[in-house]
Amino acid sequence: MRKLIVLFCFAALLASCEYDSHHTITYSVNEPVFMTADEFKNSVSVKNTAHILSDYGKICFYQGYLFISEPDKGIHIINNTNPAAPQIVGYIELAGNNDLAIRNDLLYADALANLVWFDLSDPAKPVLKGILENAFPEIFPPIPDNNYGIDYAACYPEGGRKGLIVGWKLTQKTQEVTEHHSWWGWEKGDAYTDVATPSANDKGGSTGINGSMSRFSLYQNYLYSVVNNQMCIFNLSDETPVKAVENLYIGSNVETIFSYKDKMFMGTPTGMLIYSVSNPLSPQYCSSMQHVFGCDPVVVDNDLAYVTVHSGNFCGQTSNELFIVDVKDVYNPRQLVSFTMTNPKGLGIDRNTLFLCDDGLKIFRIGNDPQQLAANQIIQYKGMDGYDLIPFDNTLMMIADNGLYQYDYTNLEEIRELSVIPIQK
Repeated sequence: MRKLIVLFCFAALLASCEYDSHHTITYSVNEPVFMTADEFKNSVSVKNTAHILSDYGKICFYQGYLFISEPDKGIHIINNTNPAAPQIVGYIELAGNNDLAIRNDLLYADALANLVWFDLSDPAKPVLKGILENAFPEIFPPIPDNNYGIDYAACYPEGGRKGLIVGWKLTQKTQEVTEHHSWWGWEKGDAYTDVATPSANDKGGSTGINGSMSRFSLYQNYLYSVVNNQMCIFNLSDETPVKAVENLYIGSNVETIFSYKDKMFMGTPTGMLIYSVSNPLSPQYCSSMQHVFGCDPVVVDNDLAYVTVHSGNFCGQTSNELFIVDVKDVYNPRQLVSFTMTNPKGLGIDRNTLFLCDDGLKIFRIGNDPQQLAANQIIQYKGMDGYDLIPFDNTLMMIADNGLYQYDYTNLEEIRELSVIPIQK
């Protein structure tokens, strides 16, 4: 009986040492800024006048015109029928744009989570044709570099979304916190459940030519886009594109995609992925080549894949290299050689010549022995940080941190600069 009384008293003591306390905390967080569907449509604008080139992004060449995306803002239109005297002739104001592709006089572009398309019957004067809402997995605008997280609860409010997220507003919020205390100590309530942890970017004919940094690629009547670990496929058979199938989960944060024959070569933070699109609506994994971390552009020519990795990006890459991979057997790719570079990015191939953005621009003659590529460098131009390029019909178009550079490579022994349009930041 005495033992029972002691146990009862001990239990009562423990109970008396347990209690809840309530207080409030104030914290800063990036809240989403929304735009309705109607507001988005009204914000899309085509200007048929020169617009200052103030930033650089993805590039696409189509029937004498060069289209340059200014990240998250819009697309510059450049009449490049005379590469020695290119003219900026228009601008598409398009919130959240980063990528584009052109087919049969129609320009397709991403705009936040939407797919937007324009009639390019006159490339200098695009005409908005339509908007496919929620075409892509949720894409958030760049998060401000202010060491604060984003309020996910506000991004996905109860009762449905308020529209497209177009930006962020740093806000102070107050929240009640319950802390449970006991004889053994105390346990904090879930104060930041909805707040993110703070976080410290077919040649010719009727198809446009994209740079190697593109996340858009065309095959037959389909547009392939890679974003947020997923591949989206759109049927372009009619004037109005439609989502062809459910998004395909790729499993890697794919940053670039390149179409070669009936295969898609994708650059990811952990290596190169190869998928077959022999059945366009059911891409099948073939193989991957794992290497050091880096978000890698890939181009393929004569069954050889050229892959770059560079440091100084969010993928955590510390090396700077150019890889050459034998992909004749796409189920068993073989790395043939790698070359140490300075900070390589976009690349392209034409006339057995490799053009590479690295410490400016490097141009190599491609011979029969991949091991000898570095020894076959023709020329290097310095003074710019090249981002991406397109070689076509003896003209090289390269977008860099400080401008659009163009070169004539009709004679590989006498490559010459044609023009520069500076970026005015």
